[in-house]
Parts: sequence; C-alpha cells; structure tokens
Amino acid sequence: MDTLQGATVGPGGNGGNGILSNQTNDTVAAAAETADDPKKNLNQVINSIQKTLGLLHQLYLTVSSFNTASQLPLLHRINNLVMELDNMTTLSEKCNIQVPMEVISLIDDGKNPDEFSRDVINSCIAKNQVTKGKTDAFKSLRKHLLEELEQAFPDEVDSYRESRAISAAELKRLAQAQSALPNGDVKVKTEP
Repeated sequence: MDTLQGATVGPGGNGGNGILSNQTNDTVAAAAETADDPKKNLNQVINSIQKTLGLLHQLYLTVSSFNTASQLPLLHRINNLVMELDNMTTLSEKCNIQVPMEVISLIDDGKNPDEFSRDVINSCIAKNQVTKGKTDAFKSLRKHLLEELEQAFPDEVDSYRESRAISAAELKRLAQAQSALPNGDVKVKTEP
C-alpha cells in the first residue's frame, strides 16, 4: 500500500492546512487485508478509538498551552485527528453491532450498562422459572388424569398408551429419515 494513500494532499504536496501529511494509515491497511472477521473488525475499531482518544489528549495539551509557535503542531494534530476519525468511520462500517436503546439510555443517565445485562439475565431466569412451573404443573395434571382415567377406563387407557407408543416410534423414524443424507449417511448434531 502506498504510504501517501488516504492522506489529504493540497498544492505543493502539503496538507490542506500547510502541513506535510505523509502519515501511513496502518489501521486502514490492516482493515483491507483482513477478511470479514467480526472480531478483528471490532478490535480494529477499538484500537482506532484508543488512538483517537490519545490524539484528543495531545490536542488538548497543545490547545491548553497555545502560543504562536505551537500553531504548526496544532494544525498537524488536528489533521491527524481528522484522518483517524475518517479511519474510524471506515472501520466501523464493517462492524455490525447492535446496542439496545435501554443501554444507551442507561449510559445517558450516568448508570453502568452492566445493570442492563444483569436485569435482562434476572428477567430471563424469572420467566424460565415461571415456564418450568407451568410445565411441571401440566405434567402433574397429565399424570393425575391418566391415573384417574386408568381406574375408570382401563381398556381405553391401554389403547391410548399403545397409540402414543406407535406415534412416538413413527415420529422417531421420520426424524431419523429426515436427517439422512442422499448418500445414506446420517446428519450428526454437534454440540456447541
């Protein structure tokens, strides 16, 4: 990759503000080389954010002690910041991260976003317990009904159990047939 690629060059080979801009944009080069690996893309964006924060700190130090002699370093740092922000925008387009609005609201309110994760997990646990309770209640009801029906109608319950066993065997056979590949092999579910 050309070392001047991505640099803003004005008349005479200088940057738009009179500063020679021959900085290599390593992060853009790395982004072009990587495949669409979400983790690498995210790491590149994180690195770009950290670099931007460093540039902002340098810019703050330059501005806080500004005098006429520090005008060129100030312009150079502003150009670097603009290039890094452009780089960050380019890298972020490759990341597909969806943040729930509740998390943004928590951050705006000055709260820790981990509270959202904790609340979601607690809500899932509570819903899971309610669903498990309902499932257990239905299993208990079914068992109780079968016991009562067996006492009142033993022949019908036996035929019901036989038909359930036959249909369960048929469903199992169909499931195995659907998992068979055209060459006769069977699909195997891998554990994640």
